[in-house]
Amino acid sequence: MEVAEAMALLLSPQGRLDPYPAYERLRAHGPVVEAWPGLHVATGYAVIDEVLRDPRYVVAYEPLPQTTVAGWAESPAVASIARSMLRANPPDHGRMRQIVAGAFTPRRVAALREVVTTQAAALVATMAERGRDGTTVDVLDGFAYPLPIGVICALLGVPEADRPAFREWTADLTTVLEPEVSEAELAVADRGATALRDYFRDLVEARRRAPADDLTTALVQAHDAEVGRLDAEELLANLVVLLVAGFETTTNLLGNGLVVLLGHPAHAAALRDDPDLAGAYVEELLRIDSPVQVTSRISGVPVAPGGVPVPTGGEVLLLLGAGNRDPARFVDPARFDPARPQNQPLSFGGGAHYCLGAALARLEARIAFPLLLRGLPDLALAGEPRRRTRLTLRGYATLPVTTGPRRRATGTDLRRAVVTAVAEQRRTVPAGERGTPPGAGPGTP
Repeated sequence: MEVAEAMALLLSPQGRLDPYPAYERLRAHGPVVEAWPGLHVATGYAVIDEVLRDPRYVVAYEPLPQTTVAGWAESPAVASIARSMLRANPPDHGRMRQIVAGAFTPRRVAALREVVTTQAAALVATMAERGRDGTTVDVLDGFAYPLPIGVICALLGVPEADRPAFREWTADLTTVLEPEVSEAELAVADRGATALRDYFRDLVEARRRAPADDLTTALVQAHDAEVGRLDAEELLANLVVLLVAGFETTTNLLGNGLVVLLGHPAHAAALRDDPDLAGAYVEELLRIDSPVQVTSRISGVPVAPGGVPVPTGGEVLLLLGAGNRDPARFVDPARFDPARPQNQPLSFGGGAHYCLGAALARLEARIAFPLLLRGLPDLALAGEPRRRTRLTLRGYATLPVTTGPRRRATGTDLRRAVVTAVAEQRRTVPAGERGTPPGAGPGTP
């Protein structure tokens, strides 16, 4: 298949639902290939890793160079991405990232483990109760969304009652992250962005009147205390991006990962019996079906990734999901193998823009999967899960399951799973790095 045909497949609705066949057709032309003038596509693990870490590449100021789409220049959705640290280059990137990085240190992330475990156990217990008579429940509604949204909202200081609306607003906004966006899709993204920006504008004013121990207050104070440290547009954009990045990736990791586990009963049983395996399992789940599939870089000077010349200003589309299945890096890459050695997926990016919340997402997943499998020992898919037609952020729209009427986990089972999850996290973090993060003290959801 020609490169143009492979790209057409990748960007089609079919390709967005299942990009892996298109990745392999692109890979057949080499680890880097010119898709069309001005755009190169990378499928090789080594090349993607190199580009992510090479300071000669920069991120695009706008999410995508789609200036021909009507309304692009004035788009609230574009502004919400473009003015954040997600799309900033030095020195602006470091200036913005430094303000929020303190909330994601190893010590502060580790301090969330018991909060996450308690919340996850409560959600599992609720799912077990709802499904006790064989009723179908949706894992996304009952677990994969409320767990990470509760954690990031606690960090941001968002009241619990306000959280349900974020799911729809964020789903709308993230449309703008796709490799191709139509005018209709941009209108949907703008609708979500406007709602989120209005919400955070109100929260910012509330924190000015009554500061709290949370990330929103930290950003407000950075904006107010020093001219030039964080302007008003950057303040709103970073709050929106922190919310979106704080749960969207983790929700997809939990949904994608659970489907993989339920499709491999022997592996699921092994993790259920030994939650200490969770670390290796999460890395392989990140690799086999990455919640983030695509990112991009712009060459600041002439470069040659993989030996292919790219001129100054050329865009390199980095297919993270393809790199995670590169046979030059992973033996039998389509096989789920939690014992895979040297498993370092590209799912959280790399270099200066490495995902700030990667450790938090891993923490949540390492706690969540053993609790789900132990607390719901008869968990099974109830019909075919429905994928979202998205390429960049890969996840499910619905994930119906039955929790099993035959036998249910006892309170002792759940308590044992909770204790094991907490102990696993304590073993992986040095004692000196434990602490309490802003907004995540005892009793915080």
